[in-house]
Order: sequence, then C-alpha cells, then structure tokens
Amino acid sequence: MNKLLLNCDIGESFGAWSMGLDAEVMPYIDCANIATGFHASDPGTMRKTVALAAEHAVRIGAHPAYPDLVGFGRRSMACSPQEVEDMLLYQIGALDGICRPLGQRVSYVKPHGALYQDMMRDAATLRAVMRAITLYDASLPLMLMSTADNSGPQLIGEEFGLTLWYETFADRAYDAQGYLVSRKLPGAVHHDSETIVGQALTLARGEPLRASDGSSIRLTSDTLCVHGDNASSVAAVRQIREALTRLEQA
Repeated sequence: MNKLLLNCDIGESFGAWSMGLDAEVMPYIDCANIATGFHASDPGTMRKTVALAAEHAVRIGAHPAYPDLVGFGRRSMACSPQEVEDMLLYQIGALDGICRPLGQRVSYVKPHGALYQDMMRDAATLRAVMRAITLYDASLPLMLMSTADNSGPQLIGEEFGLTLWYETFADRAYDAQGYLVSRKLPGAVHHDSETIVGQALTLARGEPLRASDGSSIRLTSDTLCVHGDNASSVAAVRQIREALTRLEQA
C-alpha cells in the first residue's frame, strides 16, 4: 500500500436513532467500515451508507460484530469459533447483498468492538474470523490492530493466505505492547486536535510513538482509524486528510 488509508466506522444509526455525521466525514476518508446489523445499523441505513460511499468513491468494508445491539458490540460474548465463523459469514453476506444492486462490493473486513479486541488476544477467535473471510472471498483483506509485535497474526494470516491491513489510531493512547489503553483509564482518548493530527503524522512517517508508560513503540500502519461522531471529530478528520496530503506531496 503506497499511502496511509483513512478509515472510519460508519453507518451505525438504527431505525429512528441517528449516530455519527456520515455525510460530513465521507468526503475525507478512503475506507468506510459499515455496520452490518449485529451491533448497529439496519437494512435501510446500510443501503443509504453504501450509496454515500459509492458517491464519494470510498472503499466499502464489512464491520461485523457480536450480536449485541444493546451493548453496541462492546461486550465480549462466549461464542465458539464455529459461531464466530457463522456470524461473520452472515454479516459479510448481508452487506454484500446490499452492495450488489448499487453496483458495489464489499472490499475488506474489519471486525468491530469486543470481537476486534478478542481476536487479537485469542488465536482461536482470530482463526475463526480468518476462516470465514477465506470461505466467503479469500481476496478480501482483514483489517486488524497493529501492535508492537505483529508476528502472531501475520503467521496465522499466511496460514490462510489472507492480506492483512494493520490499523492504527490517531486519537487513542497506546500501552508498551502496542495495545490501546482501556477507555476506563484517564488519558485513553485524545481530544486535542493538535495531538490527534500530530499522532497521525507520526504514524504515517513510521516514526516511534510514546506509550502510556513513557517507553517508545513503533507501529506498522497501513490504515488509520478516524472518528466522525461530532463536529470537532469531523474537523480533526479534515485536518488529518489535509496534513497527509501535504506529506504525500512533499
């Protein structure tokens, strides 16, 4: 990948309940991680979001989760590897089915919330995710968290023959192992736009980050997650896009 792709979790409204500023953030991103109905979204929201992504030539990714609408997919569930495989096939297929009448296709997969976190710490869950993608379409990349040591996921990815896109975050603090600091702890989320843009540029240049304990870590970054859930977030996304464009042109 020749440039750092900006991705955003999007299409997370549900019925009459609206979440995120999808129309405002879509012009600035490269990849839209569209919710597939288990943690958020509904068929109408999915179709509207796919159409919006197509309008702006943004890549469409499936954003599958545990079946946890009440908890927004942020609670771990005791699912067997077979259940994880089944739920991914179901959700990828649902979004891909919405895409086809609009002349689009799912082009990658990024699990959401607790499932995303669990697969990074449990090889059986990660294998179930990769097996589902391979069965559906082995050409689809898997977007997963970049840490200080990606050797484990890389080996499993090679086992399945999958392309892996390592994801980093501009607005989150990291621990010494390269994992995200828990949202329950102070300082886990950056709110200052200067700090967020600065971290984005550090990641884009491949320079080391300062971890929460003061140590230095270096993260592989194929794609950067940005958030567009309020006006200040959209402004930060725009600033990151402008900063990355200047970096690419330098």
